Amino acid sequence: MKSSEGGFTLLESMFVLSVFLIIASFSAFLLKPQFLFLERQQFISQLKADILFAQNYAISHQTEVIIQIRPEVNSYYMKERSKDNLILNRQIPDSITFREGTMSLYIQFLADGNVTKFGTFYVISGKKSYRFTFLIGKGRFYVEEE
Repeated sequence: MKSSEGGFTLLESMFVLSVFLIIASFSAFLLKPQFLFLERQQFISQLKADILFAQNYAISHQTEVIIQIRPEVNSYYMKERSKDNLILNRQIPDSITFREGTMSLYIQFLADGNVTKFGTFYVISGKKSYRFTFLIGKGRFYVEEE
């Protein structure tokens, strides 16, 4: 209903506002699972890129590079072994956990790009699990979703 001045009443405005807030709150609940999915995908992609970066850094600077994953403080870092020069430090989202497989959560690349240890470790997020496998030889690795 319109008043004689051509505007809307307070009751009509409150009704429209409450309908809008209800619709907006439903969309916020529907976006939460999508956010967790995107956070997981982004983290896995970033971790793979950081591992490749560490390998390339070791080759290009002819130095040993270490990646240490520290699940107790939700972070991992990369540094040069000889100089203790920190290259990067990243936070791990709370929804992501790491589990050792046949190798510890410590990756060391030699100056030629090879890894010192080979094996697997796992990244777990919700019901999804990813296996990172490092091969003997040229420091190659691959990631499989389980």
